[in-house]
Amino acid sequence: MWQAHEVAARLRAALSLPEEGVALEIIRTSGDMSQASGAALVGGKGAFTKELDEAMLESRIDLAVHSAKDMPTAFPDGIDIIGYLPREDVRDCLISARYSRIEDLPQNAHVGTASLRRAALVKRIRPDIRTAVLRGNVETRLRKSADGEVDATMLALAGLKRLGLADKAAAILPLDTFPPALGQGAVSITARTGDERAIKAVAAIACVDTGLALLTERAFLKKLDGSCRTPIAGYATVKDGLISFSGMYLSDDGQRSFSASAQGLASDAEALGRKAAEDILAVLPADLRTGAA
Repeated sequence: MWQAHEVAARLRAALSLPEEGVALEIIRTSGDMSQASGAALVGGKGAFTKELDEAMLESRIDLAVHSAKDMPTAFPDGIDIIGYLPREDVRDCLISARYSRIEDLPQNAHVGTASLRRAALVKRIRPDIRTAVLRGNVETRLRKSADGEVDATMLALAGLKRLGLADKAAAILPLDTFPPALGQGAVSITARTGDERAIKAVAAIACVDTGLALLTERAFLKKLDGSCRTPIAGYATVKDGLISFSGMYLSDDGQRSFSASAQGLASDAEALGRKAAEDILAVLPADLRTGAA
Protein backbone atom coordinates (compact mmCIF):
# COMPACT_ATOMS: atom_id res chain seq x y z
CA MET A 1 0.00 0.00 0.00
CA TRP A 2 2.87 2.38 0.73
CA GLN A 3 4.27 1.69 -2.72
CA ALA A 4 0.93 2.29 -4.46
CA HIS A 5 0.32 5.53 -2.59
CA GLU A 6 3.87 6.71 -3.35
CA VAL A 7 3.48 6.06 -7.08
CA ALA A 8 0.10 7.83 -7.09
CA ALA A 9 1.51 10.83 -5.21
CA ARG A 10 4.49 11.14 -7.56
CA LEU A 11 2.24 10.92 -10.62
CA ARG A 12 -0.07 13.63 -9.28
CA ALA A 13 2.90 15.90 -8.53
CA ALA A 14 4.73 15.30 -11.83
CA LEU A 15 1.62 15.64 -14.00
CA SER A 16 -0.15 18.36 -11.94
CA LEU A 17 -3.17 16.12 -11.39
CA PRO A 18 -5.83 16.55 -8.69
CA GLU A 19 -6.32 13.90 -5.98
CA GLU A 20 -8.97 12.13 -8.03
CA GLY A 21 -6.69 12.18 -11.08
CA VAL A 22 -5.01 8.95 -9.93
CA ALA A 23 -7.40 6.45 -8.34
CA LEU A 24 -6.23 3.44 -6.32
CA GLU A 25 -7.72 -0.02 -6.77
CA ILE A 26 -6.79 -2.39 -3.94
CA ILE A 27 -6.39 -6.00 -5.13
CA ARG A 28 -5.43 -8.86 -2.82
CA THR A 29 -3.14 -11.34 -4.51
CA SER A 30 -2.68 -15.08 -3.95
CA GLY A 31 0.66 -14.29 -2.32
CA ASP A 32 -0.94 -11.81 0.08
CA MET A 33 -3.60 -14.32 1.08
CA SER A 34 -1.05 -17.11 1.56
CA GLN A 35 0.99 -14.90 3.87
CA ALA A 36 -2.06 -13.76 5.83
CA SER A 37 -3.29 -17.32 6.39
CA GLY A 38 0.15 -18.80 7.07
CA ALA A 39 -0.35 -21.21 4.17
CA ALA A 40 2.50 -22.37 2.01
CA LEU A 41 3.10 -20.02 -0.91
CA VAL A 42 1.72 -21.51 -4.10
CA GLY A 43 2.77 -20.30 -7.54
CA GLY A 44 6.17 -18.79 -6.80
CA LYS A 45 6.76 -15.13 -7.61
CA GLY A 46 3.72 -15.04 -9.89
CA ALA A 47 1.51 -15.45 -6.82
CA PHE A 48 2.08 -11.74 -6.11
CA THR A 49 1.19 -10.55 -9.63
CA LYS A 50 -1.47 -12.86 -11.10
CA GLU A 51 -4.59 -11.00 -9.95
CA LEU A 52 -3.12 -7.61 -10.90
CA ASP A 53 -2.18 -8.93 -14.34
CA GLU A 54 -5.75 -10.13 -14.85
CA ALA A 55 -7.16 -6.74 -13.84
CA MET A 56 -4.74 -5.05 -16.24
CA LEU A 57 -5.63 -7.23 -19.21
CA GLU A 58 -9.34 -6.68 -18.49
CA SER A 59 -8.69 -2.88 -18.48
CA ARG A 60 -9.93 -2.54 -14.89
CA ILE A 61 -6.62 -0.85 -14.04
CA ASP A 62 -4.04 1.02 -16.15
CA LEU A 63 -0.97 0.57 -13.95
CA ALA A 64 0.10 -2.00 -11.36
CA VAL A 65 2.66 -1.41 -8.62
CA HIS A 66 4.86 -4.25 -7.35
CA SER A 67 7.91 -4.92 -5.22
CA ALA A 68 10.48 -5.63 -7.92
CA LYS A 69 11.83 -8.65 -6.03
CA ASP A 70 8.37 -10.29 -6.27
CA MET A 71 8.23 -10.03 -10.06
CA PRO A 72 8.42 -13.19 -12.17
CA THR A 73 11.01 -13.24 -14.95
CA ALA A 74 8.29 -13.68 -17.62
CA PHE A 75 4.97 -11.84 -17.95
CA PRO A 76 1.70 -12.71 -19.65
CA ASP A 77 1.50 -11.48 -23.22
CA GLY A 78 0.33 -7.89 -23.25
CA ILE A 79 2.02 -6.68 -20.04
CA ASP A 80 5.41 -4.96 -19.62
CA ILE A 81 7.42 -3.26 -16.88
CA ILE A 82 7.47 0.39 -17.90
CA GLY A 83 9.47 1.95 -15.08
CA TYR A 84 10.84 1.92 -11.54
CA LEU A 85 10.85 4.46 -8.73
CA PRO A 86 14.30 5.52 -7.47
CA ARG A 87 15.70 2.59 -5.52
CA GLU A 88 15.87 2.48 -1.72
CA ASP A 89 18.62 0.81 0.32
CA VAL A 90 19.06 -2.77 -0.94
CA ARG A 91 20.38 -4.24 2.32
CA ASP A 92 18.74 -6.64 4.76
CA CYS A 93 18.71 -6.05 8.49
CA LEU A 94 18.68 -8.27 11.55
CA ILE A 95 15.63 -8.03 13.79
CA SER A 96 16.16 -9.29 17.34
CA ALA A 97 15.24 -8.13 20.82
CA ARG A 98 18.52 -9.44 22.29
CA TYR A 99 21.19 -9.80 19.63
CA SER A 100 22.85 -7.36 17.22
CA ARG A 101 24.91 -9.79 15.13
CA ILE A 102 24.19 -13.16 13.54
CA GLU A 103 27.47 -14.34 15.05
CA ASP A 104 26.15 -13.50 18.54
CA LEU A 105 23.02 -15.63 18.32
CA PRO A 106 23.05 -18.60 20.74
CA GLN A 107 23.92 -22.10 19.58
CA ASN A 108 21.04 -23.64 17.61
CA ALA A 109 19.21 -20.32 17.62
CA HIS A 110 15.72 -20.24 16.09
CA VAL A 111 15.53 -17.76 13.17
CA GLY A 112 12.27 -17.07 11.38
CA THR A 113 12.04 -16.22 7.67
CA ALA A 114 9.87 -17.03 4.68
CA SER A 115 12.84 -16.44 2.32
CA LEU A 116 14.97 -19.36 1.14
CA ARG A 117 17.71 -16.84 0.28
CA ARG A 118 17.82 -15.44 3.82
CA ALA A 119 17.66 -18.92 5.33
CA ALA A 120 20.57 -20.11 3.16
CA LEU A 121 22.65 -16.99 3.87
CA VAL A 122 22.19 -17.17 7.64
CA LYS A 123 23.10 -20.90 7.61
CA ARG A 124 26.14 -20.06 5.47
CA ILE A 125 27.37 -17.91 8.35
CA ARG A 126 26.05 -20.16 11.14
CA PRO A 127 25.31 -23.77 10.08
CA ASP A 128 23.91 -24.59 13.53
CA ILE A 129 21.02 -22.11 13.21
CA ARG A 130 17.53 -23.55 12.83
CA THR A 131 15.19 -21.72 10.49
CA ALA A 132 11.40 -21.80 10.37
CA VAL A 133 8.83 -20.07 8.19
CA LEU A 134 7.78 -16.69 9.57
CA ARG A 135 5.07 -15.01 7.51
CA GLY A 136 2.99 -11.85 7.68
CA ASN A 137 3.49 -8.18 6.93
CA VAL A 138 6.33 -6.14 8.41
CA GLU A 139 4.47 -5.24 11.62
CA THR A 140 3.41 -8.86 12.18
CA ARG A 141 6.95 -10.17 11.82
CA LEU A 142 8.32 -7.45 14.09
CA ARG A 143 5.74 -8.38 16.75
CA LYS A 144 6.50 -12.11 16.50
CA SER A 145 10.19 -11.39 16.94
CA ALA A 146 9.57 -9.05 19.88
CA ASP A 147 7.31 -11.65 21.52
CA GLY A 148 10.10 -14.22 21.43
CA GLU A 149 8.55 -16.59 18.88
CA VAL A 150 12.02 -16.60 17.29
CA ASP A 151 15.46 -15.46 18.41
CA ALA A 152 15.76 -13.30 15.30
CA THR A 153 14.48 -12.64 11.81
CA MET A 154 15.65 -10.62 8.81
CA LEU A 155 13.76 -7.93 6.90
CA ALA A 156 14.51 -5.61 4.00
CA LEU A 157 15.78 -2.28 5.29
CA ALA A 158 13.89 -0.53 2.47
CA GLY A 159 10.54 -1.67 3.84
CA LEU A 160 11.37 -0.53 7.35
CA LYS A 161 12.53 2.87 6.10
CA ARG A 162 9.38 3.39 4.05
CA LEU A 163 7.19 2.60 7.06
CA GLY A 164 9.22 4.76 9.43
CA LEU A 165 10.41 1.69 11.35
CA ALA A 166 14.15 1.72 10.60
CA ASP A 167 14.86 2.04 14.34
CA LYS A 168 13.57 -1.54 14.77
CA ALA A 169 16.67 -2.90 13.04
CA ALA A 170 19.16 -4.43 15.48
CA ALA A 171 21.84 -4.35 12.78
CA ILE A 172 22.20 -3.72 9.05
CA LEU A 173 23.71 -6.77 7.36
CA PRO A 174 26.76 -6.16 5.14
CA LEU A 175 26.39 -6.78 1.41
CA ASP A 176 29.53 -8.88 1.12
CA THR A 177 28.18 -11.59 3.47
CA PHE A 178 24.45 -11.02 3.07
CA PRO A 179 23.64 -9.95 -0.52
CA PRO A 180 20.00 -8.96 -1.20
CA ALA A 181 17.30 -10.49 -3.33
CA LEU A 182 17.42 -9.45 -6.98
CA GLY A 183 15.26 -6.34 -7.22
CA GLN A 184 15.22 -5.63 -3.49
CA GLY A 185 14.48 -2.01 -2.61
CA ALA A 186 12.96 -1.23 -6.01
CA VAL A 187 9.32 -0.50 -6.85
CA SER A 188 8.27 -1.58 -10.34
CA ILE A 189 5.33 -0.34 -12.41
CA THR A 190 3.66 -2.40 -15.11
CA ALA A 191 1.18 -1.46 -17.85
CA ARG A 192 -0.40 -2.92 -20.95
CA THR A 193 2.04 -3.32 -23.84
CA GLY A 194 1.94 -0.27 -26.09
CA ASP A 195 -0.21 1.87 -23.76
CA GLU A 196 1.43 5.16 -24.73
CA ARG A 197 -0.61 7.19 -22.23
CA ALA A 198 0.61 5.05 -19.33
CA ILE A 199 4.18 4.90 -20.65
CA LYS A 200 4.38 8.68 -20.98
CA ALA A 201 2.95 9.24 -17.50
CA VAL A 202 5.34 6.83 -15.78
CA ALA A 203 8.34 8.24 -17.69
CA ALA A 204 7.83 11.44 -15.70
CA ILE A 205 8.61 9.66 -12.41
CA ALA A 206 10.80 6.71 -13.46
CA CYS A 207 14.47 6.39 -12.47
CA VAL A 208 16.65 5.46 -15.46
CA ASP A 209 19.56 4.12 -13.39
CA THR A 210 17.26 1.89 -11.32
CA GLY A 211 15.81 0.55 -14.57
CA LEU A 212 19.27 -0.32 -15.86
CA ALA A 213 20.25 -2.02 -12.60
CA LEU A 214 17.06 -4.09 -12.63
CA LEU A 215 17.55 -4.99 -16.30
CA THR A 216 20.88 -6.54 -15.29
CA GLU A 217 19.49 -8.29 -12.22
CA ARG A 218 16.45 -9.69 -14.00
CA ALA A 219 18.61 -11.03 -16.85
CA PHE A 220 20.76 -12.83 -14.26
CA LEU A 221 17.68 -14.24 -12.54
CA LYS A 222 16.03 -15.32 -15.79
CA LYS A 223 19.11 -17.16 -17.01
CA LEU A 224 19.27 -19.05 -13.71
CA ASP A 225 15.49 -19.58 -13.80
CA GLY A 226 15.31 -18.13 -10.32
CA SER A 227 12.14 -18.13 -8.23
CA CYS A 228 11.29 -17.60 -4.58
CA ARG A 229 12.02 -21.34 -4.23
CA THR A 230 15.65 -20.82 -5.28
CA PRO A 231 18.31 -19.19 -3.04
CA ILE A 232 19.70 -16.57 -5.41
CA ALA A 233 21.08 -13.17 -4.41
CA GLY A 234 22.74 -10.19 -6.05
CA TYR A 235 22.55 -6.55 -7.00
CA ALA A 236 23.73 -4.09 -9.62
CA THR A 237 24.85 -0.50 -9.23
CA VAL A 238 25.00 2.16 -11.93
CA LYS A 239 27.39 5.10 -11.94
CA ASP A 240 28.43 7.38 -14.79
CA GLY A 241 27.03 5.05 -17.42
CA LEU A 242 28.79 1.97 -16.03
CA ILE A 243 27.21 -1.07 -14.36
CA SER A 244 28.79 -3.19 -11.66
CA PHE A 245 27.01 -6.43 -10.80
CA SER A 246 27.59 -9.19 -8.25
CA GLY A 247 25.45 -12.33 -7.98
CA MET A 248 25.31 -15.54 -5.92
CA TYR A 249 23.60 -18.94 -6.15
CA LEU A 250 23.36 -21.03 -2.96
CA SER A 251 22.39 -24.50 -1.84
CA ASP A 252 19.38 -24.55 0.50
CA ASP A 253 21.61 -25.18 3.52
CA GLY A 254 23.98 -22.37 2.54
CA GLN A 255 27.03 -24.63 2.68
CA ARG A 256 27.70 -24.33 -1.06
CA SER A 257 27.68 -20.98 -2.81
CA PHE A 258 28.73 -19.87 -6.27
CA SER A 259 29.44 -16.22 -7.08
CA ALA A 260 30.06 -14.19 -10.20
CA SER A 261 30.49 -10.53 -11.06
CA ALA A 262 30.36 -8.40 -14.17
CA GLN A 263 31.21 -4.81 -15.08
CA GLY A 264 30.56 -2.90 -18.26
CA LEU A 265 28.59 -0.25 -20.09
CA ALA A 266 25.00 0.43 -19.04
CA SER A 267 23.99 -0.17 -22.66
CA ASP A 268 25.03 -3.81 -22.13
CA ALA A 269 22.90 -4.27 -18.98
CA GLU A 270 21.11 -7.48 -20.01
CA ALA A 271 24.24 -9.05 -21.47
CA LEU A 272 26.15 -8.39 -18.24
CA GLY A 273 23.50 -10.13 -16.16
CA ARG A 274 23.39 -13.11 -18.50
CA LYS A 275 27.19 -13.37 -18.54
CA ALA A 276 27.35 -13.51 -14.74
CA ALA A 277 24.68 -16.24 -14.73
CA GLU A 278 26.56 -18.21 -17.38
CA ASP A 279 29.74 -18.04 -15.28
CA ILE A 280 27.84 -19.62 -12.37
CA LEU A 281 26.16 -22.22 -14.58
CA ALA A 282 29.57 -23.29 -15.85
CA VAL A 283 30.51 -24.52 -12.36
CA LEU A 284 27.11 -25.31 -10.83
CA PRO A 285 26.75 -28.97 -9.76
CA ALA A 286 23.95 -30.95 -11.38
CA ASP A 287 22.12 -31.47 -8.06
CA LEU A 288 21.67 -27.71 -7.67
CA ARG A 289 20.25 -27.11 -11.13
CA THR A 290 16.59 -26.65 -10.16
CA GLY A 291 15.53 -25.49 -13.61
CA ALA A 292 18.57 -23.37 -14.42
CA ALA A 293 19.10 -23.16 -18.18
